[in-house]
Amino acid sequence: MTGRIIQFGTSRFLQAHVGVFVHEARVSGQDVGPIAVVQASNSTGRAGRVQAFGRPEGYPVLIRGIENGVKIDRRIDVLSVDRGFSAARDWRELSDCFVAEADVVVSNMGDTGYEVADSDRGSALLSGDVPQSFPGKLTALLHRRWQDGARPLTVLPCELVHRNGRILEDRVLALASEAGAPSAFVEWIAKEIIFAETLVDRIVSEPIEPIGAVAEPYALWAIKRAPGLSALCVHPAIVLADELEPFERLKLHILNLGHTVLADIWLSESRAPNETVREILANASIAERLDHILQREVLPGFAVHGMEAEARAYIVTTLDRFRNPFLDHRISDIAQNHVMKIDRRILAFLKWITERGHAPATPKLDAFKARQSALHA
Repeated sequence: MTGRIIQFGTSRFLQAHVGVFVHEARVSGQDVGPIAVVQASNSTGRAGRVQAFGRPEGYPVLIRGIENGVKIDRRIDVLSVDRGFSAARDWRELSDCFVAEADVVVSNMGDTGYEVADSDRGSALLSGDVPQSFPGKLTALLHRRWQDGARPLTVLPCELVHRNGRILEDRVLALASEAGAPSAFVEWIAKEIIFAETLVDRIVSEPIEPIGAVAEPYALWAIKRAPGLSALCVHPAIVLADELEPFERLKLHILNLGHTVLADIWLSESRAPNETVREILANASIAERLDHILQREVLPGFAVHGMEAEARAYIVTTLDRFRNPFLDHRISDIAQNHVMKIDRRILAFLKWITERGHAPATPKLDAFKARQSALHA
């Protein structure tokens, strides 16, 4: 078990993911947490959210959906978060907490979260001022921790980025080198800081203001085994695995790909602004178009890699999750960063299924590839 968790990201997803898992583990008697939530961006629109973290009554997460044929509709008052920080406003207090208390860092900074600001490159990064980017902030905080005793730390990134732990570690090591940090600091990061690779899977469809969320019953946090790594806590949704690729491919190229196909239909046909996944699938024609892509193009692609049975079962689960009668999962949320998501979810799938040299026909998905090529021409 672990002590203090520093969570970078205030999103409703993390509230219904890490916050819920740690809360349920603590209720079961496990000695884990608490969590300090950090607003890493400078957005003033989330100031109220930061202030609400740590309220003694916790925050609500509504778990609603169908699980093993049984309707689930329950409320969890999450009590695992005891404070909130704004990195811009509370940098000194955050630094003190990071150095003295943290055992684990969790993050979910979105699709562009590993981008590095130009201002974070160079010696100014370790001057004591607040870095702009998340990798910059993490590097500066690790440097102070190294200066004040160099206790080991585990980093569990939750961004939907392939090999997220390795990429984040590379960003941090590069920034430390560019900042002219001592070689002993760089060696300490490489030796004592575990940057785990993880995969998360849960639909969290709706926020509750100022904090809280509505989420489905299904949840997965797959973490790749590494020397010295132990699970954050014991929880049914947390799985240690030798390899993440099977989990990653299923989620990325079935659930996420399905979402992006629906978002593309929603955008191209200028459908209702507040339309949800459940509502768009009530249209029989659209449901048939999605099912055709999943059954005729995606499933054969998984079969090429020997994953037909797993993909077939996951498609059934995914469509049930899409039609969850309780979740109002707005397609406008899914459609954010749409071009980037096409690259990661559809074009990456098309590339993957050609690796064995006998890819199935994929005319519907090939149309996305042609359009992206024209866009970048």
